Amino acid sequence: MNAATDKAVKRAPAAITGHSRATVDWRISERPVAYPDAVRFMEGRVDEIFRGAAPEMVWLLEPPPLYTAGTSADDAELLDPGRFPVFRTGRGGRYTYHGPGQRVAYVMLDLRKRNNDVRGFVRDLEQWVIRALARFNVIGERRDDRVGIWVRRGAPHNPASRDDKIAAIGVRVRRWVTYHGVAVNLEPDLEHFAGIVPC
Repeated sequence: MNAATDKAVKRAPAAITGHSRATVDWRISERPVAYPDAVRFMEGRVDEIFRGAAPEMVWLLEPPPLYTAGTSADDAELLDPGRFPVFRTGRGGRYTYHGPGQRVAYVMLDLRKRNNDVRGFVRDLEQWVIRALARFNVIGERRDDRVGIWVRRGAPHNPASRDDKIAAIGVRVRRWVTYHGVAVNLEPDLEHFAGIVPC
């Protein structure tokens, strides 16, 4: 992170933590952040949070175009390996496109304060996204068999209706501190998803 291009938002009660006494630093990067730099920062912050040397953090940014491969990614799902840089990452999930038109939230929270509940944390992330979308009159929904948030196209009981994924979630937990997080598709170039079989 760069102080010249980032702005710190006041330390605020955590809206996604399920822990009323937690405070979280919120940071917004005004310019795209290179993925290796973001990972390096998150890994350092996770260590600091674990040691109690830094507060928890939510970092909002827009990434440059790239693909990330989660722990379940299959090489056959990378359809166009030369399109964008590809980064193997320890987060859950498969292949995901990140780039302009997305808002990524890297969420670094200490689950030791939250009953060491990874599934509950993922559900909290989903609910956080649903509430944020609702503020813009977008109805986001969970799906029992899939992680992420979906919007319905068409009438609910119409066989021609379909679900579109508006938010992908992939997290990693080290020593009970989370990192990586959620990517919300605001207005990305959907053609860029054609280079992968997205999760």
